[in-house]
Amino acid sequence: MIRRVLMVCVGNICRSPAAEVLLRQALPVLTVESAGLETVDGRAADDHIISLLNERGLDASAHRSRQLAQWMVTAADLVLVMEASHKRQLEQNFPQVRGRVFRLLEARKADIPDPYRMPREAFVAALEQIEQGVADWARKIRAIGV
Repeated sequence: MIRRVLMVCVGNICRSPAAEVLLRQALPVLTVESAGLETVDGRAADDHIISLLNERGLDASAHRSRQLAQWMVTAADLVLVMEASHKRQLEQNFPQVRGRVFRLLEARKADIPDPYRMPREAFVAALEQIEQGVADWARKIRAIGV
């Protein structure tokens, strides 16, 4: 049974906060958190992500970035990353996560490119992919049982 999900990207200000908000909306009974592989604690979500989520009736304005820590990985039943390189890095640094870490677009065998410092269109494309991945995982998690 999956109760706690951790979303991971690099900076924890674009992709993983969006995935966190979207999965929390889809499955409010879960504890959903996010963190970054290489971030500084306390940064707000990117303005483009906040704006795009607002257009969907969601609020990420309170989000603050967090550096990934071992306790987060240990506590998570499922860890979802944005790129295959993130999965490799997590499995190398935290071997106990093997078997619980997958790409958000695992079913589609795809990475979600980082839109950081790119035009709004890159954020739109990334968010559309994140929405697809969240929908895929929400179905899987519901099938397993929450």
